[in-house]
Amino acid sequence: MASVIPAPKQTTIPVVGGGEFPVRRIYCVGRNYAAHAREMGHDPDREDPFFFMKPADAILPSGATMPYPPKTNSLHHEFEMVVAIGKGGRDIPVDKALDHVFGYGSGLDMTRRDLQADYKKLGRPWDLAKGFDNSAPCTAITPAAKIGHPSKGEIWLKVNGEIRQKSDLSMLIWSVPEVISYLSGYDALAPGDLIFSGTPEGVAAVKKGDKLEGRIEGLEPLSITIG
Repeated sequence: MASVIPAPKQTTIPVVGGGEFPVRRIYCVGRNYAAHAREMGHDPDREDPFFFMKPADAILPSGATMPYPPKTNSLHHEFEMVVAIGKGGRDIPVDKALDHVFGYGSGLDMTRRDLQADYKKLGRPWDLAKGFDNSAPCTAITPAAKIGHPSKGEIWLKVNGEIRQKSDLSMLIWSVPEVISYLSGYDALAPGDLIFSGTPEGVAAVKKGDKLEGRIEGLEPLSITIG
């Protein structure tokens, strides 16, 4: 049956070595590094992981200019490893979770921090602080078949050439297999899902004209400019 309006374009991300990864859903893990939990005013103890989502078309390719979003005066960067799901499932056991991963990328969870803080005070959802246009810059996906499954390695973000965030993947509170297993107990994961695995400490505001450069050992480097 013909669509009554133009069908939305499928969001895709390039794959290192060729091809495109179609994006279905974007899940983001909150406060998955202890030092980041502390800087946000929370206890870093190993509480159950929690998630928020971004729309698939929030993806912005590396190298692009990100327009400064409206109705915010505090746009923050949160750099993290992105997990690309290649095989779906529900209630996935931890020891089988990595079998469901197609590959990995580097991404930014851009956040309207002032809106998020205001909504939290009012007890309201803060979707508009996280899931806005261009809020998920992401590199090409490197297949796990090429690099394996990173569980350690340096992760850092520079703003205008100066280090803002720096840590190691081994510092994740909940590992990638644990995150996949836990999340799949709530939602059936499917090919095309992305999981932003959490950001280390050092999140801060950016302004128009800033250049962000991020690197995770073994993965494609990420760069964007704030327009």
